[in-house]
Amino acid sequence: MLSERRRGLLVFNGIGLIAMAILSGWFYFFFLLGAIDLWPFVTDVPVSIGGDRRAWNMAHLEGITNGTMLIAIGAAGNYIRLGERAQAVLFWAALAFGWLFTLPAIANALFGTRGLEFGGGPFPGDVTINNVIFLFGWPAMIGVHVSIVLLLWGAWQHHRQGAGK
Repeated sequence: MLSERRRGLLVFNGIGLIAMAILSGWFYFFFLLGAIDLWPFVTDVPVSIGGDRRAWNMAHLEGITNGTMLIAIGAAGNYIRLGERAQAVLFWAALAFGWLFTLPAIANALFGTRGLEFGGGPFPGDVTINNVIFLFGWPAMIGVHVSIVLLLWGAWQHHRQGAGK
């Protein structure tokens, strides 16, 4: 079973990712409006936020999806039977994919890049920024695959060792 400390930190980081989703959601909202419009407090203050609709939607949903995933892993921790080393690997791999899928998606929206291919590929945007974002994707990509394997294995071990007798 995941330790109580790790479970709590996964939930805490999940909430942090959802907070980032809210923040990027505000940028998305102002991007769509082309203005800051928070009637009756602030109305129609023109802003120019870069990016495109798809990128802002992606940035917003990455935070929601990854935050929810970290909360779910923390909440399900009693049903995941792993040794100490595997718990540590799962914890850090989950943090890596949670944050390193979310923050680069926000950067892609802000800078008009995609970060899908080194050198930019067929997409517009600054190549240097694109390449940095692309490189941040590798720990996330590895982390999500390692996490899923460990989650499946840990859940299977819990089931196999007589859960629900």
